[in-house]
Amino acid sequence: MSLPIAIIGAGPVGLAAAAYLAERGAPFVVLEAGAQAGAAVLRWSHVQMFTPWRYCVDQAAVRLLAAAGWQMPPADAFPTGAELVERYLAPLAALPAIAPFARYRQRVVAVARRGHDRQRGRERQALPFQLTLVDDEGRESLLVARAVIDASGTYLSPNPLGAAGVPAIGERQASARIFYGIPDVLGRDRARYANRRVLVAGSGHSAFNTLLDLAQLRATAPETSIIWVVRREAATLDRIFGGGEADALAARGRLGMQIRALVNSGQMMLVTGWQTEQVQQTADGLVVSDGQRALPPVDEIVVCTGLRPDLAMLRELRLALDPVVEAPVALAPLIDPNLHSCGTVPPHGVEELRHPEPDFYLIGMKSYGRAPTFLLLTGYEQARSVTAALCGDWAAARQVNLALPETGVCSGPQDDAGACCSLPAAGFIELRPVSRSCC
Repeated sequence: MSLPIAIIGAGPVGLAAAAYLAERGAPFVVLEAGAQAGAAVLRWSHVQMFTPWRYCVDQAAVRLLAAAGWQMPPADAFPTGAELVERYLAPLAALPAIAPFARYRQRVVAVARRGHDRQRGRERQALPFQLTLVDDEGRESLLVARAVIDASGTYLSPNPLGAAGVPAIGERQASARIFYGIPDVLGRDRARYANRRVLVAGSGHSAFNTLLDLAQLRATAPETSIIWVVRREAATLDRIFGGGEADALAARGRLGMQIRALVNSGQMMLVTGWQTEQVQQTADGLVVSDGQRALPPVDEIVVCTGLRPDLAMLRELRLALDPVVEAPVALAPLIDPNLHSCGTVPPHGVEELRHPEPDFYLIGMKSYGRAPTFLLLTGYEQARSVTAALCGDWAAARQVNLALPETGVCSGPQDDAGACCSLPAAGFIELRPVSRSCC
């Protein structure tokens, strides 16, 4: 019996890879740390996506689902995370072509060549992979596979609040009052934020969603106050607010327009050019400083500063990653957020995803390293190309096609003209000096 291809992660891209392998009749196993398909997506279940359904589903998955009688949701409707799981991922994972080969509550903690660390090269390619798994009870086991597709994503590896890429001084100690990601401000987390002083850090769509929810919360909890901090300077705010009505993804364009309106109306205080160095717990609340200046005390902090890949489990594999973006070296220049938006990423597949370790591939959000320019359609094309290669169909693997909606919202090329966004004084906050001290 031939060894399976191991797919790490039962999210949208991991299940797309499973669908393509199922169509080709190739043996596979899906390993998911959560209790069900889309477990990471359910962590932001309340959030509405800015891409409509037609950009959220994979072609092979749709073929398998349609054959089982599944009905595609309205193509132009915008799903929440919960709807993406309930109406797409859960039915896909339940198909007879996939369900018997999916294993849940199995966290992959290490991937290696069987009996070889990364320094041993003799006959390396001929050896299978071994994956070390840990279940919810802490029991360990080994799985042997002929190839590995890591589609585990990055959602559980958020960037810290500290501007240097490491936790700020005092950030770990204040973790009980810091949320990383998009809290359910209007739902299960309402009591945590209602009539509280909240600082939101970040300039992407996660921050936008959080800010809009907090602003809505103020309608019924008027003592709620909001401070929004971003690392960018005021002159670059047009890039933060995005493409507006010109954005090919209308929902994404509206996000930026709504945030701009909130700032202009003075409903939140905006601090630009901010780099967090320290978080102090004081009798009056959490005081965030950059070493020279301090913000007013707050009760809660929401960190929306992006995600990064967790590469710890891959230490014994031979990877070729860009030293800056942490994406495969051939892919990194194609997705560099300083040069590309989500919609200008060129088609790419197996050739750009190769590593010195044969038959190992990072796909999906994790393949993008620290770049935020990822869309699901990109991951689905990666899955199609990589699975074709692993099944020996190199002609299909190398024929990559990708049509993405162009946008001005994701971090795109800077305009040297640098149009400055004009904001009233009410949109900014005065800072007070602070002496440098250790927590």
